[in-house]
Amino acid sequence: MRLSTHPLWLVGFRPFFILACLSGLSLPMLWVLIYLGAMAGPQSFFGFGWAVLGGFLLTSTKNWVQIRGYHGVALMFLVAAWLFERAGMWFGGRWPGFLFELSNKLFLVSIVAMLVWTLVRYRKDDSYRDNYFFLLILPVFLLAKQLMLSADQFQVGISMATGLFRVAFLVMLERTLSQFMKNIFQVAILRNAALDRIIKLLGLLLIGAGLLPPPLAGGLSLLLAVLLTGRLFFWKPQLAMQRLDLGIMYLGYSAIVLQLLVEFLGQVMPPAWVGALSVHVFALGAMGLIIPAMLIRISKGHTGRKVVFDAIDKLVLWIMIAAFVLRVIAPQIHPAGYALWLLLAASCWLAGFAILAWRLIPFLVRARVDGKEH
Repeated sequence: MRLSTHPLWLVGFRPFFILACLSGLSLPMLWVLIYLGAMAGPQSFFGFGWAVLGGFLLTSTKNWVQIRGYHGVALMFLVAAWLFERAGMWFGGRWPGFLFELSNKLFLVSIVAMLVWTLVRYRKDDSYRDNYFFLLILPVFLLAKQLMLSADQFQVGISMATGLFRVAFLVMLERTLSQFMKNIFQVAILRNAALDRIIKLLGLLLIGAGLLPPPLAGGLSLLLAVLLTGRLFFWKPQLAMQRLDLGIMYLGYSAIVLQLLVEFLGQVMPPAWVGALSVHVFALGAMGLIIPAMLIRISKGHTGRKVVFDAIDKLVLWIMIAAFVLRVIAPQIHPAGYALWLLLAASCWLAGFAILAWRLIPFLVRARVDGKEH
């Protein structure tokens, strides 16, 4: 068997979800150890979000437009570029300038170009008319990354990247929660085309929140939080919360609302801690709660297995909930224990994603169990 035809390289989610698991268990702990002075290294790490988003979009786009997605050598190239970027983040200070720039642009430029090309070329066959939101946000990730590499624009870049991931989650949650509620409880949740469009358009505007006048950015954040909250009441959360695997998606949705409210407070009466809290609410609340459930569902379903959350899967979700409480809530109650809360939250990510890696990697490196090729 040629390496490029190994099951690992048949679909985008397989290698990138492995990278997501390895990033999730290692990067938060490494950052905390560096932050606490226990080891030397770069002050920032990136890569987890795009390992997940890349794997998701490389898999989803082929289903949306009914084509064979990127696989084989093309997929191997993207993984190599992602690893090259990680090396650049760690060793870049000792690399020639051009090599550092290449390491930080090759992956994102390549995957964005490939995804946009797929969505544009096969637009007529696209089963989701609102995929133009991905066409709008994907190129902007390149700008956000460039801003994050600039010392004086780092916070603007972080705000932009958070806004971009938020739009991706808003689009994804509309689709998946509608489907999950129908399949699990045989109920339909509110889907009003005008309301959904306004929510996503507000999300687009807030991508540039760091460049907007503070009162305007705060007002837009509050408006989006209100609309999301109002819609949530019609999405039957009382049913969803009966099942942890679905309820955690609703908790992630609620974390987006909370993050927008924190952004509003930061714009109208900005205490020093609001900016960092906003990022942590989104990272540990939206990403930290939704992503593990996504990894489990997609890794099982797209390898031909029944999508059932067993006791170990649910344990992972509880661990990630604990990480959110330890990182976001506990420091507000007992600020003096901040370093301890950081370490405990990072330990939860290490434990949660270590379990995911142990459980899911064997699925991801083997052929589908139902006999299908990919």
